[in-house]
Amino acid sequence: MPKKTVLISGGAGFLGSHLCDWLIGHGFKVIAADNLITGSLRNVAHLKKNKDFKFMKQDVSKPFKVAGSVDYVMHFASPASPVDYMEHPIATMLVGSYGTHHLLEIARAKKAVFLMASTSEIYGDPLVHPQKESYWGNVNSIGPRSIYDEAKRYSEAAAFAYRRVYNMDTKVVRIFNTYGPRMQIKDGRVVPNFIDQILNNQPLTVYGNGQQTRSFCYVDDLVNGITKLLLSKISGPVNIGNPREFTILEFAELIRKKYNPKAKIVFKPLPQDDPKQRKPDITLARKELNWEPTVPLEDGIARTMDWFAKNYFQK
Repeated sequence: MPKKTVLISGGAGFLGSHLCDWLIGHGFKVIAADNLITGSLRNVAHLKKNKDFKFMKQDVSKPFKVAGSVDYVMHFASPASPVDYMEHPIATMLVGSYGTHHLLEIARAKKAVFLMASTSEIYGDPLVHPQKESYWGNVNSIGPRSIYDEAKRYSEAAAFAYRRVYNMDTKVVRIFNTYGPRMQIKDGRVVPNFIDQILNNQPLTVYGNGQQTRSFCYVDDLVNGITKLLLSKISGPVNIGNPREFTILEFAELIRKKYNPKAKIVFKPLPQDDPKQRKPDITLARKELNWEPTVPLEDGIARTMDWFAKNYFQK
């Protein structure tokens, strides 16, 4: 039986590259498309000689074609950290609009399953806690984060429009805070920030009073959940994330205690529209996908710290 083919946009990014690994390890062929704005060929260098892997340097916001059969299309192209999407605001909006349209059209032409990476950011600064898929969100549509939030909200709407109009199998995963190897150390999110500061023997930076909450999911758990959705019969949206909730100050104290008890914690102003609470309700994922995270934060952070130490600080 011939292997099924997956086209994945953003395939050289943090999440995309881990998905490439999983797919190839589970008997799929992979075509990874990436314009390398925030992705890196280093993330997929180990796959370069694999006969089941093909890399395309491609901006999916522009029309393109893929030869041969495609069974699954996964849209993971987009700057995802505030630092990145604020540096590339127009590109972020285009990949969430034109990019989504182009990949949906490829999926339609190939009669492929389509899955897009959405985000917990579509809930904005939530007034409901924890966040269920049925919650419509509280988003500032013209604020500094709207370039990412609204691009993802548009992408979700497009996926469901194609489902209704063309009877396509389209799926939406809403990804909550995820961390692990291959993150960019300067991407501005709290895990790489703290790791960078620990490895450089610098104070830990906490924004606001540190009482805002986050839930951190290790990348292996996330990939497991996403692929379960991809191969399931449900469309979602489905929250995939870790419901273990920390204040940022608690997280800073955990990192400091384990890695450098002498490290200071410094406080800086909270960025505009920064969510005060973030915790997924994963009831749907548990019920429909038989999924929940298994990697404890302490173990995941240790693995991530080791990777950063080897890849950014090796002598």
